[in-house]
Amino acid sequence: QVQLVESGGGLVQPGDSLRLSCVVSGRNMREYCLGWFRQAPGKERETLATITGIGFLTHYDHTVKGRFTISRDNARNEVYLQMDSLRPEDTGVYFCAATRRPGLITDATSYDYWGRGTQVTVSS
Repeated sequence: QVQLVESGGGLVQPGDSLRLSCVVSGRNMREYCLGWFRQAPGKERETLATITGIGFLTHYDHTVKGRFTISRDNARNEVYLQMDSLRPEDTGVYFCAATRRPGLITDATSYDYWGRGTQVTVSS
């Protein structure tokens, strides 16, 4: 069983930065593709960034490319999302998730294990 716990959310102003962390429990974490997702009020959950366990291949949604950076530390079983130049439209609940499907998985529906989320609010 894989469990994920996010942290690092909060209230920030436009232009600020935040770093989200997610601790992933389980074995053989290198076999898992990990991702960060966001759900804004009244909207569907969307994929922000994903990263493979080996090779650290990454995918970014066009709305965050150049502003957000996903990374992982397999030795610490953690995945991170560095968020810079935050905008009000980045507000939402941020989730990390894991899947054992091979390759760089970008579809949220393909992820099997989810954390409970952490709230990020960007407002002046």
